[in-house]
Amino acid sequence: MNIQRIDGKFSVCKVADYSQVNLADDYCFTGKTDEENSLVCLTEKVPDNTIERQDGWKAFRIQGVLDFSLIGILSKITAILAEHKIGICAISTYNTDYVFTRDDQFEKALEILKEAGYCFC
Repeated sequence: MNIQRIDGKFSVCKVADYSQVNLADDYCFTGKTDEENSLVCLTEKVPDNTIERQDGWKAFRIQGVLDFSLIGILSKITAILAEHKIGICAISTYNTDYVFTRDDQFEKALEILKEAGYCFC
């Protein structure tokens, strides 16, 4: 399984609405419920109508298109990181999974996954 690190720093936000979010940005993850509007984006792209935010996240993705029939890929990665007390935020898209860790734990997370047999491209 190949993992690709993503350049840039990310923020996890709660926004008033999505009117100031540029959906054309390279990384723009939105989630809406009856209680909130969430956004994960590059820190330099955080909109002005942000209500709350946590900066200081870095990301990697599981490289390639993951078929929905594949089971346990994300759970294996998160279990390895949890064993080493590394917290994550995970987002799944139609094609693949993205894993975010705090900036200060990112390199440690990558090293742990490399030791567990994951390849980095």
